[in-house]
Amino acid sequence: MSPSDDAVPATHPRAALLGAQAGGVVLPVCDHYSGVEARMRKSLQLQAEMTAEFGVCPFDVTLDCEDGAPVGGEPEHAALVAELVRSAASGARVAARVHPVGHPAFEQDVATIAGQSPDRLAHLMLPKVESVADIDRAAAALDALGASGVPLHALVESPAAVHRAFDIAAHPRVQSLSFGLMDFVSAHGGAIPSAGMRSDGQFAHPLVVRAKLAIASACHAHGKVPSHCVVTEFRDAAALEAAAARAAREFGYTRMWSIHPDQIRPILRAFAPAEQEIADAAKIIAEAARVSWAPISFGGTLHDRASYRYFWHVLERAHLTGRALAPEVHRYFVPAPAGAEPCARSSATAETAPR
Repeated sequence: MSPSDDAVPATHPRAALLGAQAGGVVLPVCDHYSGVEARMRKSLQLQAEMTAEFGVCPFDVTLDCEDGAPVGGEPEHAALVAELVRSAASGARVAARVHPVGHPAFEQDVATIAGQSPDRLAHLMLPKVESVADIDRAAAALDALGASGVPLHALVESPAAVHRAFDIAAHPRVQSLSFGLMDFVSAHGGAIPSAGMRSDGQFAHPLVVRAKLAIASACHAHGKVPSHCVVTEFRDAAALEAAAARAAREFGYTRMWSIHPDQIRPILRAFAPAEQEIADAAKIIAEAARVSWAPISFGGTLHDRASYRYFWHVLERAHLTGRALAPEVHRYFVPAPAGAEPCARSSATAETAPR
């Protein structure tokens, strides 16, 4: 969740440097999906375990109705998801992916899951969003349940949706856009080869690259979070980490999907800043705060508020990925900023099969 205007003191870097943007969305860099009961439960346990290890909740757990519910068993699956959300430990970041707005189970999904525990939901993921009208329909469904505080995330999966990405990202109820790679490739009727769905090919085909950049640009234009698509080769850690690194460093993504617990740590590593960059950012921000954000010289280079904003984001990302911060800047994250709330701590056993 985003901090409100009065959630941080005026002297805090978010308020001092970001100004009107201080309410920009801050989310964990990994969004982990699971849709089978045993794996959903283990995902929540793993989240708690890694929170204890990292000192901050390092990933969201999104419980999946769209792909997780058996055909004909949608009501029962939604009820299970609602029970897991309701029983999650205090502070856990748990979300749900419901069926698309045009699916017969959509209204029931929303009513069952958001209607029972709206205050426990980190967000609702809407798949196959085609236009702002889909967001409006989902928002109206939540409003009717008294769940207007539940953020919406949108999964962009078609060429038409990519074309409307800026409008979708501008919607005030939308917190993040995700790219649905496999459906996007399939929507081109064979014009994009199957290699475009794999970890390496998705960064090579011009139409896929164009879509990724459009979604990232739309999110950054409106202060939302661009979330990168899955890597389906879930047992290839090297491929996953390479894809995550490219998404973060070349394509402007600040979050990524995981579909297997083995993918979580590589994503965290890929999205974490380099240790030297964290160290430099800490020194620059600490010195800038000491002089009330006036310009400074660091290593023979001039820095002012424009570069301070960049280095503050480096520190936020370092915190979200569990990296150690120097005491002079760590104090800004105690308690953790909104969007990175600690989860409850408990023991866990990692799952070893995909969702």
